[in-house]
This record gives sequence, C-alpha cells and structure tokens, in this order.
Amino acid sequence: MRLDKFLKVSRIIKRRTVANDACDADHVSVNGRSAKASYDVKAGDILEINFGGKPLKVKVLDVRDNVGKADAASLYEVIEG
Repeated sequence: MRLDKFLKVSRIIKRRTVANDACDADHVSVNGRSAKASYDVKAGDILEINFGGKPLKVKVLDVRDNVGKADAASLYEVIEG
C-alpha cells in the first residue's frame, strides 16, 4: 500500500492529499530515510512523521485497505510521540 494511503487509512493524517503534501515536503521518513508518497509500506516499517508541531514515530503492524475508525490504531504501534 502507498505511504500516503496508509497514513490516511490508519488515521495518522486525516486526508490523503495532506499526507501526500507531507511526504513531498520531507516531513515523513521510513526506516530513517526520507520517503515519497508512493513508497510501498510493509509490516515492520518504522515511520517518523514530523508534521503539525509534534514528532511521531510508529511501527507498522499491519497493512489493510479498509479499516473502521475503531480499528485504525491496530495498524500501528506508537514508539515515540
């Protein structure tokens, strides 16, 4: 799944266009490297999001296309933030 779509589906960032813009502005890195919105997210990846004034570091636990609002947080584990 694309990085911008994962950020939206997991509700880390509420809109896909905002997630895409954050990736383009180098506010998102994967496994310590700057990542484009088209990066293919896999379980085990470490995402660092420096967006909105508070840094967030999460580990991807699962990648699913459709998730309800209540289950969105089950896709990742917060490491820092």
